Amino acid sequence: MLIAEKKIEVRYAETDQMGVVYHANYIIWMELGRTQLIKDLGFNYAEMEKDGIISPVLDIQATYKKPVRYGETATVRTWIESYDGLRVAYGYEIVAETGEVSVTGTSVHVCVKKDSFRPISIKRLYPEWHEAYETNKKQG
Repeated sequence: MLIAEKKIEVRYAETDQMGVVYHANYIIWMELGRTQLIKDLGFNYAEMEKDGIISPVLDIQATYKKPVRYGETATVRTWIESYDGLRVAYGYEIVAETGEVSVTGTSVHVCVKKDSFRPISIKRLYPEWHEAYETNKKQG
């Protein structure tokens, strides 16, 4: 199972009045992690979008455990939690500089035609992606 890592230097604009990263920014970081995982697998969303295919979020979940603060560097770890040929669930762990887990989460996506939002078969239209997802999804 491939686990992608993306370093994030916390910017002041990402923090709230308490000096910690505002909760919605972790969702953005998850997207950065997901993009890094796809890049590490040898693909990119931009190429898929050129084909008229997009991958909207069906569900997203985040559990906040420990704040990350301005000036720190966090690491977003991302993997394929599950994949059934149509839906992909990504797992996330955002880790503080100290090595402590700050946030855990998942997001579920489906690939659809941009003009109709009708789901597509990844296996049929993108067999290389399908194979990479099957090979790298979490086992058990």
